[in-house]
Amino acid sequence: MIEFLGSGFIGALLGGLFRLAPEVLKFFDKKDERSHELKMFTLQTDLEKMRGEFRMEEKYVDFSKTSLDAISDAFKQQGEADSKAWKWVASVSALVRPGIAWVLFGLYTAVKLVIVNYAVLSNVHPLEIIRMVWTPEDFGILLMVLTFYYVGRPIEKYTGR
Repeated sequence: MIEFLGSGFIGALLGGLFRLAPEVLKFFDKKDERSHELKMFTLQTDLEKMRGEFRMEEKYVDFSKTSLDAISDAFKQQGEADSKAWKWVASVSALVRPGIAWVLFGLYTAVKLVIVNYAVLSNVHPLEIIRMVWTPEDFGILLMVLTFYYVGRPIEKYTGR
């Protein structure tokens, strides 16, 4: 009798396991499906993010092109106005930007000379004077000016502007 119950128990157990097997497989399949959907959603989100960045770059390029076109038109109009004006008016007009640059350079130099003079009169060590006068901002200004004149100008000559 025990054998009969034992084999019946094993049969019931095996029957239950075989009945649950498809449900367990469906559970793992759903889990994989959800994981796949999550990966696809992440990829779609990344794609939309990249598209948005690309659209922003397009807008930036359009804005830059429009700005350059406006500057070019302004130069053309100034050139036409200078060609129609008297010679001395055109010369004064051409000296405005360099004149402003020289005035600002003179003010900058005057301020630095006042700082050096004050430091010398205060008996500050010469190396400390150099540190006070020559700051990272001064180095940045120097590089900006050098880049403008020695990189920007050759590019303008090469492109024919």
